Amino acid sequence: MDKLASVFLYLILSVATLTGAGCEQETQQASPRADTAAQSAEIEPEPVVEKPEPPAFENYIERGDLAAIGERGVLRLLAPRGPVDDALPRDGLPSSEWRQLAEKFARSRGLEPQWIYVDNFAAMIPALLDGRGDVIANNFSRTAERAGQVAFTRPLQYVRELLVTRRDSEAADPLKVAVRRGSAFAQTLADGQRQQQFSIQYLDDAIGHDELLAGVASGAYAATVVDSNLADALLPSYPGLVASSELQSQRAIAWAVRRQAPELERALNEFFTAEHLLASQRQQRLRRDWDEIGDSRTLRVLTRNHPASYFMWRGELMGFDYDLLKKFARDNNLRLSMVVPGPNVDLAEALDAGMGDLVAASLTVTDARREQGMVFTRPYLQVSEQVIAAKSNRVTKPERPIGELLAGGQVAVNPLSSFHGHLQAMAREQAEPMDIVPVEGATTEQLIDAVARGDYTYTVADSHLVAIENTYRDDFSVVGELPGKQDIAWAVRPDQPQLLKKLNAFLNAHYRGLFFNVTYNKYFEEPKRIRRYQEGRLRTVDRLSPYDPIVRTLAERADRDWRMVVAQMYQESRFDPRAQSFAGARGLMQVLPRTARQMGVSNLYEPENGIRAGISYLGWLEERFPRDLPFDQKIYFTLAAYNAGHGHVRDARNLAARLGKDPDLWFGNVEIAMLMLSQPEHYRQARFGYVRGREPVNYVREIRERYLGYLSVARNEKAIAN
Repeated sequence: MDKLASVFLYLILSVATLTGAGCEQETQQASPRADTAAQSAEIEPEPVVEKPEPPAFENYIERGDLAAIGERGVLRLLAPRGPVDDALPRDGLPSSEWRQLAEKFARSRGLEPQWIYVDNFAAMIPALLDGRGDVIANNFSRTAERAGQVAFTRPLQYVRELLVTRRDSEAADPLKVAVRRGSAFAQTLADGQRQQQFSIQYLDDAIGHDELLAGVASGAYAATVVDSNLADALLPSYPGLVASSELQSQRAIAWAVRRQAPELERALNEFFTAEHLLASQRQQRLRRDWDEIGDSRTLRVLTRNHPASYFMWRGELMGFDYDLLKKFARDNNLRLSMVVPGPNVDLAEALDAGMGDLVAASLTVTDARREQGMVFTRPYLQVSEQVIAAKSNRVTKPERPIGELLAGGQVAVNPLSSFHGHLQAMAREQAEPMDIVPVEGATTEQLIDAVARGDYTYTVADSHLVAIENTYRDDFSVVGELPGKQDIAWAVRPDQPQLLKKLNAFLNAHYRGLFFNVTYNKYFEEPKRIRRYQEGRLRTVDRLSPYDPIVRTLAERADRDWRMVVAQMYQESRFDPRAQSFAGARGLMQVLPRTARQMGVSNLYEPENGIRAGISYLGWLEERFPRDLPFDQKIYFTLAAYNAGHGHVRDARNLAARLGKDPDLWFGNVEIAMLMLSQPEHYRQARFGYVRGREPVNYVREIRERYLGYLSVARNEKAIAN
């Protein structure tokens, strides 16, 4: 918007404001008055209370790593200010996506995001190095010159550099190309191989993308260069322009931090991996019934990280609901995918949104949940809701009515739990007030911990969970029960009658049968086994394996998420450094000796060597795939190649394309083709022949599920910390 238009808009808004004020005054004068004295009296105008403006952010100098940034509580995100039309992120441009991602990262670390705008792209690195910002969070190309000054994160994407000219322009030799002086494009054009073909017209660094393209369209410039991800959003506004890949140049887009901030770089890389994998899971918002679930061959189950439903034990996924549904999925030739939303996400809302096909999370059947649209299966457990107090607060007269007992202290519960509604109903029916404290995001275990510490007087827990907790701790007491027994069931949507029928048939066939009873006893009736599970149960991501320090160091150097490496290491060796396969693969990452030699590593039984060889091999495999593959898909393809070999994955991608599937997507596309490469009609046409496709398909899925399990533990841990 130019200055004249800005003034014109301001005048319109000013007139509208004054006119509105006048109409209001006329209405007040025309209204009847109760007495004539009031009419003649001068009416004092009400004082206008202006809301105080938030204090302007005052920047500071900080060159420290993540710990120093955390002490200030602010993450400063650097971006170019640019001209007016580029000052704010627009839909379709990467800057809009990067902005959301950067702010989400900051908040995930408990930091307040603060954007720091500099004059242009060339000013970002000096501002970062001077300590006036912490992260360059923009569409920033990684070049060798820049990499010598700052540390780049793992690439968020790869883009092609496109040459933009007018459609009707005549060929010129050399072609004069207008680019910003400090841009990566200037370095591309200055390359020795291109100097004969192009000449460079250097422009001021403050010029914007639209101004450059408009200049080419008007004939002010003969040509310019734009990244392919920007071209998709910008070029439709310039129909007279055409883009070509004549430069044959591709660059990584990444964010940058100071080289003295390795912890911040590591945290960003971990966040990118987690966010891309979780985003792909969140995007699968499908409201499906049985036929559609069968077509996809995957059952998506919404659950909580919970000792009675779903948890991780030494790298294995376990839980009563998990084991029951694993058998249900296996009986119906389905794969099981566990979806753990954030702690503050209502499972009923997640189900309605299509984030999963059913809810299995030790869910109490309540009328409130039915009103939210949940349809319950037949109950498979019945529990009582028990009131918990600290051991030191043991009640001497347990015969006291439970309402009278609870009225004497704070009762802390998660507001999304059934306990919250039951307590509110009880409070409405009794004379004495009850102090119900909602603790958002807290699990039952965390609330028992808080009561045992003395943070609250009471909490409430289901009896089957209390039985688990009682096997390995003695710092709390059961001091009473809420009235009545409660049914535990799975839940689906009203539009899933087929799935509901299948689930009920499964429960009817197995309830209190051999499989059900063995599984029930495994989690609720055998103290020795329960103690073993709970002692080894993953409660924090601080320690995932005995080799975390080695994995963290080596993964950080390779820009990899160490948790993904640990998930793969468990899949390969169960953390046994002496493991050896029938094919001769050795060590924690099960690398063949000849492959290790290519990576410059020997003695694979030595933990550090085995891990180094595995991470190096992952990097080598990743380079075999196209650079412009989506971030998460590259992870899946690399894992599949690690298991089955790069050649077989390439065959599967080619077969997927022939079948009309997307060769750049693993789940539901290339994985289907991989399964088909065990069939003669397909592997005989493949360059690398037969492969047991089920192995890499299961390999990728199990590592992904384990990694997502790690993330669910991390989210629970973070929720209670906040």
